[in-house]
Amino acid sequence: MNERIVVGLDIGTTKVCAVVASMDELERVNVLGVGVSESDGINRGVVVNIDRTVAAVQQAVEEAERKAGVDVQNVIVGIAGDHVQSFQSRGVVTISNKDGEITDSDVQRLLDDTTRVAMPADREILHVIPQEFIVDGQDGVADPIGMSGVRLEASVHIITGLVSAAKNIYRCIQKAGYQVDDIVLEPLGSSFAVLHSDEKEVGVTLIDIGGGTTDIAVFEDNTIRHTAVVAVAGNKVTDDIRKGLGVMRDQAEQLKCNFGVALTEMAADDEITIPGFGGRNEKRLGRSTLAQIIQPRMEEILEIAAIEIKRSGYSRHLSAGVVLTGGGSLIPGTDTLAAEVLGLEARIGRPMGISGGIVEEISDPKFSTGVGLVLYGLRPEMISGTPFRTEVGVASHGSMNGDGLVRSIANRMKTWFDEL
Repeated sequence: MNERIVVGLDIGTTKVCAVVASMDELERVNVLGVGVSESDGINRGVVVNIDRTVAAVQQAVEEAERKAGVDVQNVIVGIAGDHVQSFQSRGVVTISNKDGEITDSDVQRLLDDTTRVAMPADREILHVIPQEFIVDGQDGVADPIGMSGVRLEASVHIITGLVSAAKNIYRCIQKAGYQVDDIVLEPLGSSFAVLHSDEKEVGVTLIDIGGGTTDIAVFEDNTIRHTAVVAVAGNKVTDDIRKGLGVMRDQAEQLKCNFGVALTEMAADDEITIPGFGGRNEKRLGRSTLAQIIQPRMEEILEIAAIEIKRSGYSRHLSAGVVLTGGGSLIPGTDTLAAEVLGLEARIGRPMGISGGIVEEISDPKFSTGVGLVLYGLRPEMISGTPFRTEVGVASHGSMNGDGLVRSIANRMKTWFDEL
């Protein structure tokens, strides 16, 4: 079998989603199966109950296995949570080759140099993403390998997370009976699935509104420039409805999904009937009342995103505006509200880049991260906008379960987990 099969696992606050995909000889990506299970062992992107998370992972992966007709051994898993932080770093090395040609090993030395930064003991590097290389003072170099020079510098974007958060995710996957090929930041994963390459070039912000976290990623010149994860998302909207209307949590979620709108002026004039509980009479309320509860919280989420966009320093460079994805973006009117709050063009992002298989089933914003993880697994060079070979490595062809996807950082992460 010449196909390469990869499994992406999005462990979210409200759901666990497993996507099985393959790439054929013509490099077409086909989604073979998808599995979804309810998640109640995760809070704001962080594992809070190992056993419940393990059960949810097993249920989602087994469902995807049944649909795809394959046995899953290795997975690429997403990580989020408000513990994720990012910053810029620079490094410089001299080229010692006799002929002055820059090699893979020189670039690797340079990247190692950029990671020599003071960090708390409880944090570890998840990703090192090159922004640009400078050869002998000449900036704007995308791929320096093969060039001649004496001094090589680089500006990189470093994404860090709590060691304990990554270890707990790793533990859950192992207890569920699978191996972790790689851990990828979720907004990075989502960006592979929903952003066009020309959007990344002219400048765009991705806002992934999930259940427990809202993930933000800013791109310009085909490179990620800023990342952030904030702990205000769709569950807060549900909580507001539950408290404001005095209903059960399940009822609040149904009201949000079936009748909610993000703008009060979009609300219809009709009434909604809510069944009573505990022998109480049923309630009736207008849809505009529901919208008045939803809109302030959605505005808050978007205003926090606006702060992160401003912090990135690229707020004036976003010609492509904003792409909203994740389950929270499914509330009608979210894109219109985002355009008003952020003052940028906004669209809803749905997974792209899939050639065949169950395309219709996964063309939903809530599957963006899962699809993005498998696209990254099949094309790991996507992580930087340049054809950068050293950091990301090359996936091995003919690998049924993604065995060749472990990169240098994944190897380093395995050393933490070996200490368990």
